[in-house]
This record gives sequence, C-alpha cells and structure tokens, in this order.
Amino acid sequence: MKYKLLALDMDGTLLNSEKKISSRTKAALENLSARRIFIVASTGRNLAELSEYRDDLKSMSCGILISGGMIYDFVNDAPIKIHAMDEPTIFKLIDFGLETRAMIHLHTIKKSVARQEDIQNMAAFDMGVYQNMFDKICERCADPKEYVRSHPGSVIKVNLYHRDKISRDKNFERIKKMNLSISFAEAFNLEMSPANITKASGLKELCDFLKIDLSEAVAIGDADNDREILQTAGFSVAMGNSSDEIKSLADLVTLDNDNDGVAAAIEKIF
Repeated sequence: MKYKLLALDMDGTLLNSEKKISSRTKAALENLSARRIFIVASTGRNLAELSEYRDDLKSMSCGILISGGMIYDFVNDAPIKIHAMDEPTIFKLIDFGLETRAMIHLHTIKKSVARQEDIQNMAAFDMGVYQNMFDKICERCADPKEYVRSHPGSVIKVNLYHRDKISRDKNFERIKKMNLSISFAEAFNLEMSPANITKASGLKELCDFLKIDLSEAVAIGDADNDREILQTAGFSVAMGNSSDEIKSLADLVTLDNDNDGVAAAIEKIF
C-alpha cells in the first residue's frame, strides 16, 4: 500500500515529554513532505496552542484541530470546516465546571480562553506541564458565559480540568447523558465536542476534501482521544507510551515519544 497521508497526534506522540519535536522526527517529516505525502496535525489543540510550533510544523499542510472540531488549511491559513457548539450546551458545561471548581477552558476558532484565577494555578488541576503555554497564549475572561455571549458561534470545544478524580467522575456521569463527544486526554480532564465530532470524523472530512481514500491514511496516537482515528485510518500506530488498550487497537506499536517513536514509525511504514 502506498500511503498518501500521515495524521499525527501532538501531545504524547509528536511532542516528547519536554513538549518539543526532536531533530530526528523533524527530518523524517521533511522527508515525507518532499515526497508529497500529506502531513496532518491530529490534535485536541487549537491554533493558539500550536503557535509556538509554527516553524517546526512547516511540513504540515493541514490540521485536524480541536479534536476534529475544525479542519484547517495551514498553507492558505484558513479553515476548511468548522463545527461550533451550541450556546445552551456550553452554558450547561460551564455550570458543571463552576459547581465542581473545575478550570473551564474554551477552544474557539482562533483562541484559547480561560479565567485568570485558573490559569495562574494550573498545577491544581494536574495541568502544570502546560502552565508556560497557557501563560503565553491564553486569553483571559472574567465570566465564561459572557465571553460566549459576546462571541457567538465561535466556541468549538469545552474542556473541564478537574482537581481530582471524584469531581471528574461526577461531571462525566452528568455529561454522558448529553448528546456530545467526550474524551479523556489528561488525568482529570474531560473534553467535550459536538455530537459525533472526533479526530476520526475530522480525518474522514479531510480525506474527502483532499480526495484521498481512508485506506491510504496512516494515523499515530497515544491516548483515549486517538481511539476512533486509530480505528478509522487505513493503518494505525500506537506510541510505546500508550496504554495497553490503545496499543491493542493499532496495527503497529512504535517506540515511545521520548525515543523518536514517530520517526521510527515513519521509517518503517513509508
């Protein structure tokens, strides 16, 4: 099989534990790009959260961003498809977050938005590894609901970062009754997208746009929010740092993200 597209998760996959892309992996991506293979970011991150990697990601032509909520053309710097969340649903999620003292994180078309009081203490939500990034790129808002009202149609995903498993599980029991896509990307995190919007749905939309068959796509990931895309792509790769459950879904298990697992997979498959 001659594969034409590579979809790459970011955190835990393309990025090592220091949130960087190794020189070996960069070289492997540049080699694929020179061979006219589409390299695609497949991530829960939004545009703002990718800003510090713009130079590293020059070989990427498109992105399945915000967990499939937005398909983006990096070459022309424009969205291909946007799936916004409806306002009443966002308000209900915000209420759940406020009640459990969770950090409410809104992903919009171009921005990352949260309350200052939460941003300044991300370690309390087991998200300290992202403190520096949020300090730099996150837009502060005093009232999440007011922000939503003043930016209609712009919120694509809502993340709730909880302080512990008990509060996370409490909200999961309530949110799972709603018509939403839910994933667990971090220890106490819940990520909510509109119904049926996942990285897998994003891969299907992007392949349709590029006129590529799904069987010609390779996906690499490591976490719960990569589950569907690994089951959808023509060939799937789990990182060595993935759980056994995620590994069981993959056609290939590569090295972990601190040992150039992405580069090793590229060298083996392409």
